[in-house]
Amino acid sequence: MSAARPSLPQLADFLRTEFPQNPCVIEAVGERGATIRKAVDEADLRPGGTVSGPTLMMVADVALYVALLGEIGIVPLAVTTNLNTTFLRKPAAGCDVIGVCRLLKVGRTLATGEVLLYSDGHPEPVAHAVGSYAIPAAR
Repeated sequence: MSAARPSLPQLADFLRTEFPQNPCVIEAVGERGATIRKAVDEADLRPGGTVSGPTLMMVADVALYVALLGEIGIVPLAVTTNLNTTFLRKPAAGCDVIGVCRLLKVGRTLATGEVLLYSDGHPEPVAHAVGSYAIPAAR
């Protein structure tokens, strides 16, 4: 696909086509960032009535991917090389998870960004993630 910056509908269509298993919705993309929403259901909960770590990490990873593709164009083979997550507080079980990503650096072969994760309607983040993506040479 083209290296031109895609629109939100183009990115949503790409995810729907290439990653039909992706449960996240793109709410915003641009300005070196993205906002992603994941509706929480029973499959996302862990004992203790909270959202599981794997669900939070998935939202962070999707937010990074969408932010990167929004910056460099739809490059399907960009892949996660690192994701560090710090869990800050218990996410609300009955609220969507919101991931707000900001790209810190986009180089020729590597991009780094951070994601703040929130329970919808709560002002304090539930987790903070920092990740990097390898960008394929031929794009």
